[in-house]
Amino acid sequence: MRRTIRQAIPAVLAIAGISLGSATVGSAQDLPQARLTPADQGWIARIQDALTATTLFKARFQQIAPDGKRSTGTAWLDRPGRMRFDYDKPSPLLLVANDGQIVYVDRDLGQVTTLPVDRTPVGLLLRPDLKLSGDVTVTALRHVGGRVNLTMVRSAAPAEGSLTLMFDEQPLTLRGWVVRDAQGRDTQVDLFDITTPESLPDSLFVLPKDAG
Repeated sequence: MRRTIRQAIPAVLAIAGISLGSATVGSAQDLPQARLTPADQGWIARIQDALTATTLFKARFQQIAPDGKRSTGTAWLDRPGRMRFDYDKPSPLLLVANDGQIVYVDRDLGQVTTLPVDRTPVGLLLRPDLKLSGDVTVTALRHVGGRVNLTMVRSAAPAEGSLTLMFDEQPLTLRGWVVRDAQGRDTQVDLFDITTPESLPDSLFVLPKDAG
């Protein structure tokens, strides 16, 4: 049975933190205030430095959807600005970010959709000037089982959802993220088998123009 467009879109959008649902855009007064100690502030500074230093990687990923469904694929990151998530078959899904856009493709449906990268929480990772302040607000910092999890929202629109970045503490390494959408549904992306090649081919980041 072929999936409907409505069924196909969320899986690939969720990995970038895009929600199809509507949400009321919050104001600065609606921002949840994290109680951050000086030690927490130190961790935030270290995380910002680690993210800034993360410019290139290839990894396998596992996505866990809000309904518990799991899917896998290969991810490439080339900061600033470029990212690719290619899902393993039989999934037809592909996501490519470049030139300020995110393009997602469903090859089964022959559907290509383009959105501005700054509409997505994961777009924060692609910025050349990545800062965990200003238009980004850190709402929580937690240490769990050798990992440190940092949750943030866009300061101007906290109701649109949040992005929780997950790091190994020693050494401080990005291991994935959890996107919470406007309806409170969580999608988790875990990274593993991470490698840092010297370079990645430009062909990986050519924005798809069709679903072929």
